[in-house]
Amino acid sequence: MYLRIRHATTYRYAAPVQFGPHRLMLRPRDSFDLRVVDTALSIAPRARLRWMHDAYGNSVAVANFDAPANTLDIVSELVIQRFGSALLRSEIENSAAVTGVVYSEAERAVLQPYLDLAAADPDGLLDQWLVDFRARIGHGSGHLLRDLAHAIYAGLSYAVRFDEGTQHPADTLRLLAGSCRDYAWLFIELARRMGFASRFVTGYIHDRSPDAAGLVSSIGLTHAWADVFIPGDGWVEFDPTNDLVADRQLLRVAVARVPEDASPVSGSFTGGTGSFLGLSVGVNIEPIDKPA
Repeated sequence: MYLRIRHATTYRYAAPVQFGPHRLMLRPRDSFDLRVVDTALSIAPRARLRWMHDAYGNSVAVANFDAPANTLDIVSELVIQRFGSALLRSEIENSAAVTGVVYSEAERAVLQPYLDLAAADPDGLLDQWLVDFRARIGHGSGHLLRDLAHAIYAGLSYAVRFDEGTQHPADTLRLLAGSCRDYAWLFIELARRMGFASRFVTGYIHDRSPDAAGLVSSIGLTHAWADVFIPGDGWVEFDPTNDLVADRQLLRVAVARVPEDASPVSGSFTGGTGSFLGLSVGVNIEPIDKPA
């Protein structure tokens, strides 16, 4: 499956502002399940780019600007080839909901940052949710993590949020609503509390249904989901927003321990009070024939 992805981000200001460095996480890494065929990145006003790998191994372009402007346009264009993802093969005993899975000493040394909790739970909302979830074990698909994703999918209402940041998982439970990044962050912190190494994934989602009505999350936006490391299977993708597991519709770009480390575009500007007018993001994904 070959796909062309166009991701356009525009910032608007009331008057010309000076831009600080911007970090762009828009280029996927090649892997056995996703191959980057072609890339193009255009920025206005003109920027000097420096490429690097961050601590997670993600490809990051650092853009530095000389001239002020009242708009900032960043357009990423990709052609990728998507293969099948790593599928679930290992059995996870129900007892893992209490004891966690068994990682080797070498695995645990690498995975520890993804096992450590990053969201406090002073009121015990996450722990209580897990108590109720554990009480239902055995009445679902038979796979603990698949059932965890489904429970979030079935128990929350999807809501597009254009403001920056990710809700605290406890707030998502209080509201029983959130965006894809809120669903993913809740899943990750619940999975970690059950002893699973989990990380945040940002990227895109491609709906293969003819009427583009098969997904909960909105078409035309970036998407977020979770990775869980399962012994024998490795990193497996779970999308609680759409109740998907290891699905080719998920188009991974970057991974991180916490959501703020996986922002597709981040940066700063210097300008007068009230300068910032708004942000627009548009993502278009279309299947194409094999490139020549």
